[in-house]
Amino acid sequence: MLALAAVVLSVPPAARAQAAAIVDVVEINGRIDPVVNDFLRRAIDRAAEAKSEVLVIQLDSPGVLLSRSEFAVLAERVRVSPVPVAVWVGPTGATASGATAALLASAGIASMAPGTKVAGLGPEEAQARGLVASTAPTLGEFVVGLDGVDVGGKVLDTAREVPEGDLIRRQQAGQVRFAKLGLTERLLHLTADPSVAYLLLMVGLVLIVFEFFTAGVGVAGVTGAVSLILSAYGLAVLPMNPLGLALILLGVFGYSVDVQAGAPRAWTGIGAVSLLIGSWRLFPDDLAVPWLVIVLMSGAVALFFLSGMTAMLRARFSTPTIGRESMIGQMGSATTGIDPEGMVDLKGGTWRARTNRATPIPAGERVRVVAVDGLLLEVEPETGGAKDAGH
Repeated sequence: MLALAAVVLSVPPAARAQAAAIVDVVEINGRIDPVVNDFLRRAIDRAAEAKSEVLVIQLDSPGVLLSRSEFAVLAERVRVSPVPVAVWVGPTGATASGATAALLASAGIASMAPGTKVAGLGPEEAQARGLVASTAPTLGEFVVGLDGVDVGGKVLDTAREVPEGDLIRRQQAGQVRFAKLGLTERLLHLTADPSVAYLLLMVGLVLIVFEFFTAGVGVAGVTGAVSLILSAYGLAVLPMNPLGLALILLGVFGYSVDVQAGAPRAWTGIGAVSLLIGSWRLFPDDLAVPWLVIVLMSGAVALFFLSGMTAMLRARFSTPTIGRESMIGQMGSATTGIDPEGMVDLKGGTWRARTNRATPIPAGERVRVVAVDGLLLEVEPETGGAKDAGH
């Protein structure tokens, strides 16, 4: 884009004023998902409404996340576009793999930069097989090279000759309009990457569990909820394996059980194994999360539950004012109705609590702690509880 911008700026003001043609350029990075599908449809409509000279797609995509029918409709939309569509695979290092190569066939003309690949082929092989018509090192040179090309009966006018001493140089003509995905669209498109969707899922689950054990709703809980919402889009778009997701949930649950118990036991082993297998089987082989990412995330989760969460809970229970033994007999108040479970406020902290089913406690009532079960307080009403009733 910088090269093309330089070309545009180098055109004399008088020449720019005479140019009326519009060249629309859209940039596609990553897999073609529903967000990109809608973006390309809007770009075609926008170019047609403006009667643009050509719509150029700068493409770098490893695959498609649309159904066959959806992608077929998109490819046909490109083929019958009232404005000629040209595809440039670039810059260097870009690729058009899998079904994305079909977009090149649907477009009026296709080209690629050196060091790129189309359907696994380099520029020479792709050109020899008719997948592309030419090579162009930069987007600017590709646009200039479109000048005089006949696309569906329309001869494109994208360049003009500019005298430069004794030489005549061809430069881009007309107005160039660049379009990219919006901020929200880019965020959703990013989550359609398998590694990103997986990381968001794991971060969301861990933060939600952390918030559950701290018995409150804070920054961690909100961040975890947002992470899960974003990951849900990625999991919905990607071909996700429900069994893999179930095993990941089982893994986090297994770790949580032993955190509640206060020591690693059988559930920790179940959680570790389930998390590894679930992460590995979450997506098909061609979209699988890299093993390095899986190992690092699994290790981080294990460290968090076995060290971070354990240390946090020990610190919470080791305070002289709110320890396990000192809490018994303490008075607090119910912040929610407890029937049989709810929340209580005790010494400035919020705790999960449980009472006898025969003695439900309404919100706001005073309660007495009679026992501590892990992170759960056994409570009774200040009067009329089990102790008062002689149970």
